[in-house]
Amino acid sequence: MINQKTPLEDGRTSKEKPQYSELSYLVTRQCLQREDFNQLSQYERLKPTALDSFGTSVRNVRCLSAIKGFIPILQWLPTYSIKNDLLSDMTAGLTVAVLQIPQGMAYGILAGTAANVGLYMAFFHCLVYAVFGTSRHISMGTFAVTSLMTAKIVATYSTVIPTLASNGTDTLGPALTPTEDAIYTPIQVATAASFVAGVFYFIMSAARLGILSSLLSEPLVSGFTTAAAVHVMVSQLKDLLGVSIPRYKGTFKVILSVRDIIDQAPNANLTAVYTSLVVILFMIFMNEYFKPWLSTKCRFPVPAELMAVVGGTVASYLIGLGPNFDVGLVGLIPTGLPAPQFPPLALIKAVAVDSIAVTIVGYSIVMSMGMIFAQKDNYEVRPNQELVALGFTNIVGSMFSCIPTACSLSRSLIQHQTGGKTQIAAVFSSLIMLVVLLWIGPYFESLPRCVLAGIIVVALKGMLIQVYHIKKFHREGSLELFVWCVTFLSVVIIDIDIGLLIGVVISLISLYVKGWKTYYSLLGTVPDTAIYVDIGSHQRAEELPHIKIFKYTGSINFANKSNFKKALYKETKVLQRANVSLVPRYNGETTGLQCTKAVIIDLSSVPHVDTAACKMFTEVKTNLEKLNITLLLATPADCVFDALLHAESIGEGGFNIFPTIHDAVIYAQGNESAV
Repeated sequence: MINQKTPLEDGRTSKEKPQYSELSYLVTRQCLQREDFNQLSQYERLKPTALDSFGTSVRNVRCLSAIKGFIPILQWLPTYSIKNDLLSDMTAGLTVAVLQIPQGMAYGILAGTAANVGLYMAFFHCLVYAVFGTSRHISMGTFAVTSLMTAKIVATYSTVIPTLASNGTDTLGPALTPTEDAIYTPIQVATAASFVAGVFYFIMSAARLGILSSLLSEPLVSGFTTAAAVHVMVSQLKDLLGVSIPRYKGTFKVILSVRDIIDQAPNANLTAVYTSLVVILFMIFMNEYFKPWLSTKCRFPVPAELMAVVGGTVASYLIGLGPNFDVGLVGLIPTGLPAPQFPPLALIKAVAVDSIAVTIVGYSIVMSMGMIFAQKDNYEVRPNQELVALGFTNIVGSMFSCIPTACSLSRSLIQHQTGGKTQIAAVFSSLIMLVVLLWIGPYFESLPRCVLAGIIVVALKGMLIQVYHIKKFHREGSLELFVWCVTFLSVVIIDIDIGLLIGVVISLISLYVKGWKTYYSLLGTVPDTAIYVDIGSHQRAEELPHIKIFKYTGSINFANKSNFKKALYKETKVLQRANVSLVPRYNGETTGLQCTKAVIIDLSSVPHVDTAACKMFTEVKTNLEKLNITLLLATPADCVFDALLHAESIGEGGFNIFPTIHDAVIYAQGNESAV
């Protein structure tokens, strides 16, 4: 076949793509009402029953596909490329494991448990998630916010808290009292919270509540994490100064802790203070100067946290910071893996309500990070399967001395940046952590707690600088700024879980207020286009003679039907005439829009109407007919059209409904010419 170029009238060839301004179309057809158009398009209302939907779902189930969907590793592992992916995953796993050691120990202590708990999480949680998770890059284990929320639960229900006042650790304050005379250790409370969180995740997955994370808006998450960073910062001040203060719970916890720290500041352990300053300055130099410089030379990040931990451990061991200078140490780190143990049943019931907040926060963090990497690398993260993965991860971890899990922002970014391709990287990271747990762990027993506190404080920079988001939310709108401020202040002043609840409620209220604020306008046509636009925004748009076209955006229901009617009468200027009260002019004519013959309501942006709205349409139609004005409805969605037909079946309606605005205009003009 010979590919010939056909010349066009203007000299172009068929190979040249015409500009939009050069394209045109002409359609000639009859003026159609919606019922005529439905016959033409063979519209059929599809509303299957619940039984039909269930039967369809059952018939579509494929056993092997369902098993692979439930255990995603069975989908991607058989196609895993050892040649292309193994080296990258090994590199990423090694790098993440280096970060897991100091972060696991630090956040394990932050949660009110022992340092080795964070190391257990780095092993068990990563392995379980690799089997059931759908994200290829997130790094499971400890996370500052969930550790802090777990610490609140531990402080509430645990009766035995390690106390070494002389070494700068927490003491059991008067705010803590035994729960029903039962004695529970911190790790028992933490594992009970992890088990309950896992059960909640399974319930959410069964109820298909994967969309629940969308309830946490950006202002809410920003305000919450910033306030949580304040909590974490305050909780680490005692270790930075080497002082001992009571651990509070409930309202004003941050304020009371700051007050006690100020009172104890004159008694600070100077050795701990100097050590903290050295660690903080070292971490700032590495994060702000050396790491950015080295990133231009190679892709492997400098393990600054591990360097600080190893250096602090060696210095403490050689100088004897614990016995000679009374500096608080990490303490005993047992070797090996913990024996499986089920959390106490009585605690499971006690911590159920407190675990709701940590469940929602953990899932939201996992989903937000998973979606970021999925969009970058073009793969799918399934929300409900993530709930299943988190359920297994938390329940299995609860039997091996692990606290509620989430993904770490910093470790996940590192795993992605160092070339990690799949969760095989998490498996390699877990194997390295196994070596640490079996043989290396006891070498960190002399690590000063102030070193870990310094690492945590510097790591909080990313969350604390979110306070500058206030400017962005202020530009977006007053409601976004209000949500951020209320959430931040509630979390800081009241408490983490109650503050989060208040933030969610305020966020939902703001969402409702935004939905309540509807948009409406009068439409006109741009000459010679038959395109109808807002006459307030488009200067060339002109109103059609004797016709008012009213556009409304938003649902119309029993709650806002009065507002809709007021807006309609206001824009079309028929408010007085809708009450059938005609006021004479000076020349004997009547006021109002005597020349208006038709009002067209554009329903293209109305997603839903209820029976009350249909009755309101009937009232408007009756009132306008008394003024010799015809009411026409145009461009309803199928669901809105079905609702209008249903209204006719119960005695309401009798509307003239058209598939497009132009059909309604032609109909109105035809009626006018006939009169």
